[in-house]
Amino acid sequence: MIPPRLAKGYEQFRREQFPKEVERYKVLALEQKPHTMVIACADSRVDPTTIFQASAGELFTVRNVAALVPPFEELGHYHGTSAAVEFAVTELGVESIVVLGHAQCGGVAASLKAAGNAAPAGLFIGPWVALIEDVRDELLERRPQLSPEKCQEALEELAIKKSILNLNTFPFVAEAVSRGDLHLHGAWFSIGQGELRWLHHARGAFEVVSTISRSPNGNFHRGASLKLH
Repeated sequence: MIPPRLAKGYEQFRREQFPKEVERYKVLALEQKPHTMVIACADSRVDPTTIFQASAGELFTVRNVAALVPPFEELGHYHGTSAAVEFAVTELGVESIVVLGHAQCGGVAASLKAAGNAAPAGLFIGPWVALIEDVRDELLERRPQLSPEKCQEALEELAIKKSILNLNTFPFVAEAVSRGDLHLHGAWFSIGQGELRWLHHARGAFEVVSTISRSPNGNFHRGASLKLH
């Protein structure tokens, strides 16, 4: 039986939202043409459709622990995130990919907890967050004076940058970026403040959305590097 809270939400959708957008849903049933892919954390508090107030069909979203993107590789393993990236770029032709990290990220906290000789965070979580262990270890070595809170936030930002660099290792992503058909972006969301910060590639810094430039220079282009700031 459907859980009561889900049943209540579905009933509200059928009663209020669907009747208003029935024609839109008929069109969506035939094809999807999202303008943006969002790679977000699975955290229940960070919902891309809510943050960007998007309607059905606008965002192609994949969510995983810590919003991480693995580098391109062709071994015979399961590649959920990589498959979603391939589909978004080669089949849907999205205009942008946004890697959306956030404050108080449990996956990033798990990576920090596993630093040094500590035990891995978990059977599956440990190997997954190992994707950022290189930038984590560099951060801890270069900025040992950081408080735990500041270290967590710094690694959340570095994880976003690392994922964007990993995106560029996919040949079809790099080709689309070089043609100007695809733009890569990084964003960080503060849950408590409801504040969104956008990565400015030239400065290597995350800036509050209300103050950043919206020119093409705000895109994160291939070849940008990680900066510990």
